[in-house]
Amino acid sequence: MNNNELKTLLDESYQKYNTLNFIETDPIQIPHSFSTKENIEISAFLAATIAWGKRKMIIKNAKKMMEILDNNPFDFISNASEKDFNNIEPFVHRTFQHIDFVFFLKSMQNIYKNKGGLEEVFWNGYKKNQNIKNAIANFRKEFFAIPHPTRTKKHVADVDKNSAAKRINLFLMWLIRKDNIGVHFGLWDKFNPADLMLPLDVHTANMSRALELLSRKQNDWKAVAELTENLRKFDPNDPTKYDFAIFGLDINFKK
Repeated sequence: MNNNELKTLLDESYQKYNTLNFIETDPIQIPHSFSTKENIEISAFLAATIAWGKRKMIIKNAKKMMEILDNNPFDFISNASEKDFNNIEPFVHRTFQHIDFVFFLKSMQNIYKNKGGLEEVFWNGYKKNQNIKNAIANFRKEFFAIPHPTRTKKHVADVDKNSAAKRINLFLMWLIRKDNIGVHFGLWDKFNPADLMLPLDVHTANMSRALELLSRKQNDWKAVAELTENLRKFDPNDPTKYDFAIFGLDINFKK
């Protein structure tokens, strides 16, 4: 398959899957249930954080998180006392335990009260060189700037140690990418969608290798960089739109 044929295949798959119907079966439905900026970004971050495993379970548990936060996460985080944090209903999603959930809420409280919010923390890492990797690294540093359980650090990707950072890249794609359809939000408009990096998991990696878009065998940041750079050849302004395309091709392959 030459590049023109591959681009046609990817574009057709993108058009098929980048639709509003996609929201109904994807964890992105969680932030779509909110209308204010802060609630969208907080709910998106929490939903993306647990975005591994079966999609139905991800959605179910993300909805439970929102219920625990009285379906107003920004208000909860802004006003929660230490007693409120201590009394949070038990929550578990696979290896993401209650202790991790409580710390995530405490850290976001610190970020919104003292650091200007999630967008500002990512922006401070991104703005100098327009580099998403730097944005993620700065976020992780600020996220763990307050006392934290050691175990919780595994739930925020460390790109300086070559992590693929699938869930954070997913979150950033949701918030930054403008698709003019209404699936992704385009809410953080200071960032350039051209700089986004593809959320890489085992499924997108395997399909990308089958399409000869990815040669690296490890699913790490170097693989993310290689794949995203190859996708920029097809659309330099919006490379992560092909996440839909590769997802769709993988679904059709399995069928």
